[in-house]
Amino acid sequence: MARVREVDAVIVGAGFSGLYMLHKLRGQGLSAVVFEKGDGVGGTWYWNRYPGARCDVESPYYSYSFDPELEQEWEWTERYPAQPELMRYLNFVADRYDLRRDLQLETTVTAAEYDGGTNRWRVSTSSARGDEVTQARFCIMATGCLSTSRIPDFRGLESFRGEVYHTGAWPHEDVDFTGKRVGVVGTGSSGIQSIPVIAAQAEQLTVFQRTPNFSVPAKNGPLDQEFWRQVKADYRRIREDAKHTPTGLPFPPGADAALEAAPEERQRVFDEHWTLGGFRLAQCFSDLAVSNEANETVAEYIRTKIDEIVDDPETARLLKPYDHPVGTKRICVDTEYYATYNRPNVQLVDVRSAPIEEITPTGLRTAEQEYEFDAIVFATGFDAMTGALLAIDIRGRDGVALREKWEAGPRAYLGVSMAGFPNLFTVTGPGSPSVLSNMVTSIEQHVDWIAAHIEYLDANGLQSSEPLAEAEDAWVEHVNALADMTLFPQANSWYLGANVPGKPRVFMPYVGGVGAYRAKCDEVAAKSYEGFALA
Repeated sequence: MARVREVDAVIVGAGFSGLYMLHKLRGQGLSAVVFEKGDGVGGTWYWNRYPGARCDVESPYYSYSFDPELEQEWEWTERYPAQPELMRYLNFVADRYDLRRDLQLETTVTAAEYDGGTNRWRVSTSSARGDEVTQARFCIMATGCLSTSRIPDFRGLESFRGEVYHTGAWPHEDVDFTGKRVGVVGTGSSGIQSIPVIAAQAEQLTVFQRTPNFSVPAKNGPLDQEFWRQVKADYRRIREDAKHTPTGLPFPPGADAALEAAPEERQRVFDEHWTLGGFRLAQCFSDLAVSNEANETVAEYIRTKIDEIVDDPETARLLKPYDHPVGTKRICVDTEYYATYNRPNVQLVDVRSAPIEEITPTGLRTAEQEYEFDAIVFATGFDAMTGALLAIDIRGRDGVALREKWEAGPRAYLGVSMAGFPNLFTVTGPGSPSVLSNMVTSIEQHVDWIAAHIEYLDANGLQSSEPLAEAEDAWVEHVNALADMTLFPQANSWYLGANVPGKPRVFMPYVGGVGAYRAKCDEVAAKSYEGFALA
């Protein structure tokens, strides 16, 4: 018989979302426990420790804003924080706010079931301590958007006698590829970051690319100390600005239209942003996300850069994307990615024309050739936004499973709550702008809103909250209508679930921007949580 304990709130996940949610609820006098399957805090950054793993948002902005003292205490060292530095930061936060006493690590949440009779969630966990049940009024899923890694179902995968890795589930010990023949499958963000690092070690690196992605230079380096001093002096204004921009970053997108700019002015702006580094290139004109003709100007600019960097014309041709507009997949930010293909030990294989047919005991075979490897690295992405939630058997009112509710695609109100699942909240869930934004800005907004909602319930003697079905329907319709006004649906991206066979094709993120989303959430709260059934 599983031991049962009682808390006000169960939080699943100990990354940026879970840590701040715990701190926030504690401040409201509630008892909470965080369950985390890893043996440490960090969330996405705990698992994604592949070679070259680095955030694509600049470090001064990819950090908590809730405590001005924390902002002043912490010292970033690089313009774009690497995974080890992000782990140091999150561990610092866990210690600074004494969060560890309410963390239960190496614990997998297997099920969460709502009991309508008691208005409580029964959350089942499995760990070295055995199977346990925790009952709570509130269940908050801080499971992350990119936390469920996936390897395609390649025939013969189990037969490979070499080393197998996935970038999203990397070993904690160092992996040395020196003198080895390595295959990397996938050229999304984690592939683009890891390929240059692996190439510098491996005797031979073969990259298998199905879909080329647009990538821009990070221009990373030590954080400019004068710039950092200015940020710290003006942090409060910077944070406030970030809350109201489309991206959750403290700089607005370009106000001018690319198609209205003279060709030489357009070239100047593109050059300026390429030299600056980072993904602001995709937002430097106002019409890049809504006009194919405008988008093609920046797409062709990046393709020209690939031609300039890559020596071999055939390799350059394969690296140039033509099947999706710039920014409709999250644009990648790299360090020497394209230049890596000039190394004599690096080969690019196009698996769109010659698909991978099977993994063999000694390597990999495509429709055209067999390759021998000592190690294979799968940079094949995640079951994004929904994978971590559906890995748990979540059942709401009358035992209805979340998997059943989402059979035709995810449905949620504001991306934070689902009809039929009282007192269950998701941080950065489908229907929110999370993956199209600076995640930490979105996370803090979600956590603050959820905590305020719970505070409202308690202040008004209310026990439960769930969205009305019609409010949920209207929000899902609104999210999709906005997406249809942009170029986003033109890409077979993980925003649509296109990277997971059998996953329903539904555009999941809210494209209206962080500022507009925040205004809508604030409006809902100001109207006594309009669209929610409170009891």
